[in-house]
Amino acid sequence: MPLGPLRPSPLVEQATQHLRDQIAGGAWPVGTKLPAETALAKTLGVGRSTVREALRALTGAGLVQARQGSGVFVIATEPAEDWPTRLRQAALTDLYEVRMLIEVEAARLAAVRRTEDDVAVIAAALAHRREAAGGDTAGFVDADIALHAAVVAAAHNPVLTALFAEFVPALRQGLIDLVELLGLRTGDPNHGDAGHAALADALASGDAEAAGAVLREELAGTLAQLRGA
Repeated sequence: MPLGPLRPSPLVEQATQHLRDQIAGGAWPVGTKLPAETALAKTLGVGRSTVREALRALTGAGLVQARQGSGVFVIATEPAEDWPTRLRQAALTDLYEVRMLIEVEAARLAAVRRTEDDVAVIAAALAHRREAAGGDTAGFVDADIALHAAVVAAAHNPVLTALFAEFVPALRQGLIDLVELLGLRTGDPNHGDAGHAALADALASGDAEAAGAVLREELAGTLAQLRGA
């Protein structure tokens, strides 16, 4: 696709797409230095500021890289995968290892920072998990995740909460498959209840060491089953 003048609006989006198409089409192979901003602006019929913004967008997508004193170079022909896509494609064991790092520390923080409202929310989530034990696997897993989300939220760290939320979609289906594959609820529909109750008690009593230890043991057990599946 040859370069050419652009329509008036939205110029940055159009410039970004035109440059992306050129890169994807092989006009500028990996390792190639792009034309200077002035040349690109003239070819596209836009200002240098528009070209600069377009190049920033391409940099964010992992397609180009600016090298001080040398110019802007093509480093990939396809955009880098975003975080949710990487999580969806990751092995469940890899997700679980990172989940352990996030949740164990979150539980320790929650034991120190939780409010009475947090304790009530966690107790309600535990009760809901027990009720869900009488239903299907998907509902039980959703209730389990909701309990863990309540624990993370009780840490009152928005970054931890956001990180856990990013993991949930990728974890959910993997956990459903694991529970059904290993028949974890065959003999015990409320699988893991004792550990979750101990976690809720540790949080209510403000015992950070116990909360972290209980959650680490639970998640480590599941990880071991994943690796053996």
